[in-house]
Amino acid sequence: MNTRSNIVTAGQSLIGQKGFSAVGLAEILKAAGVPKGSFYHFFESKDAFGVVLLNEYFESYHANLDHLFAKQGLTAAEMLMLYFSNWRENQGLEDCESRCLAVKLGAEVSDFSEPMRSALKTGTDGIISRLATVVQAGVSDGSLRVSQTPTAVAASLYYLWLGASIMVKISKSHDPFEIVLTNTRQTLGIGASN
Repeated sequence: MNTRSNIVTAGQSLIGQKGFSAVGLAEILKAAGVPKGSFYHFFESKDAFGVVLLNEYFESYHANLDHLFAKQGLTAAEMLMLYFSNWRENQGLEDCESRCLAVKLGAEVSDFSEPMRSALKTGTDGIISRLATVVQAGVSDGSLRVSQTPTAVAASLYYLWLGASIMVKISKSHDPFEIVLTNTRQTLGIGASN
């Protein structure tokens, strides 16, 4: 792994645990095992680093979604329920670290960093777009019955799950995920067995 990748990987882990504002550059560089000058060789500021961090996070997230949604032998309904089941498992963990940067940083950085807010918007739009494509496929293959456009359904479900992820952290309970899972099935017009 190269120096830039070491810094990004260390930053994702630390910021995923503590948040953007709570982690200083010295802590990131110590975890990455690189000197301070190396940071400014690759990143012009901490905000610029945050944009790179988010872009790489979403690039990986989108690639994982593309891989999941390309699985053969599954209906669109099964793909979506697998996605939300994976979300429930990964976001519910105490140490979700870099797996939940959108949840961790969304509210924190959007008010003080326009470049990071924009990276979050682009990344989350990419997720919603992919979900909408699968919802459309589900309408076509008959595995989903929705009352809104695929894009509206995808956005509504993504927003719902983001909110539930925050409530899981607040309540220290998986109950919010159970509630939104039921709502997701109803929104998609699928039974509890899928």
